[in-house]
Amino acid sequence: MTQQRILVAMSGGVDSAGAALLLQEQGYAVAGAYIHMHDYGAAVQDAADARRVCQQLGIPFFLLDERETFRRCVIGDFVSGYNRGETPNPCVVCNRCLKIGSFLNWALANGFDAIATGHYASAARDPGTGRTLLLRGQDRSKDQSYMLYHLTQRQLSHLVLPVGAWGKAAIRQKAEAHGLVSAQRPDSQDICFVPDGDYVRFLEEEAGVRLEGGDFLDQDGHVLGRHRGQQAYTIGQRRGLGVSASHPLYVAAKDPVHNTITLAENSRLYHLGLVGRDVNWIPFPEPDGSLAVTAKTRYSQTETPAKVIPLENGQVLVRFAVPQRAITPGQAVVFYSGDQVVGGATIDHAVD
Repeated sequence: MTQQRILVAMSGGVDSAGAALLLQEQGYAVAGAYIHMHDYGAAVQDAADARRVCQQLGIPFFLLDERETFRRCVIGDFVSGYNRGETPNPCVVCNRCLKIGSFLNWALANGFDAIATGHYASAARDPGTGRTLLLRGQDRSKDQSYMLYHLTQRQLSHLVLPVGAWGKAAIRQKAEAHGLVSAQRPDSQDICFVPDGDYVRFLEEEAGVRLEGGDFLDQDGHVLGRHRGQQAYTIGQRRGLGVSASHPLYVAAKDPVHNTITLAENSRLYHLGLVGRDVNWIPFPEPDGSLAVTAKTRYSQTETPAKVIPLENGQVLVRFAVPQRAITPGQAVVFYSGDQVVGGATIDHAVD
């Protein structure tokens, strides 16, 4: 029987190193590849660490230059999202377009049977339907299934997620026991191409976006002050507004067409529903009707019971059992049924 060949997306961190090690121990023919997406932050060190781990494991290493694809797909979407008044989620876009998208295309074209990443999630074939399901990672505190909800069936069917059944601490211990150079590398916290966390600086200096000042308004349309540019603010934001008031004010809405930002009290940030677009379903091509699920609108949230109602225009209406705070256009809403990811959508707007 021919040994299955798996290409691991090596990030330079401990999770992908652990994935490669686990697959090697399971008897697969493993190789590693670093996807050169950009030249920001620790990209050079990441590539060096990825190469070194492959050397330590004695597996082939490839360096894939995907900078043009990353700039077009990920940074392009990031910039256009902010210009539309949204707060985009570049990691979701990157996973579907590049980390698993173009990476899978390269792997299959070069004789590999599957790809693997260090995401804390799992994929499993449903024998009844033949579709590939996406499941949460066993370590709920590190579960990354939210970031993978937008993958296609083709992508999921060729994806192996070795660390999904492990906890982060156990992966670190395993990598350390094998002396892997990335064993104690800290987790990345920021957007990879904005390592200092200052996305407004990135928009201005790297992407050439010109911020234009406009009015802060209250909910009755009265001017409260001036903002520096709508791209510099996100729904729910309180800090850095520079507006004096007798009570705390938060960003409640953004209007990029008129370049205004509406401020309101915290209680006005809660909504019972949202409309989502660009919907992706995983266990089925599309539901027969409304679905009872649990859902969350941010990666770090705990999901809450909700009903998903398909709309005629291909969008979905999501109704939550309890009001949700700071539902933000451009972010993802992801649907779960137990440990299974049912699907998700890009948040278009909140509704009451």
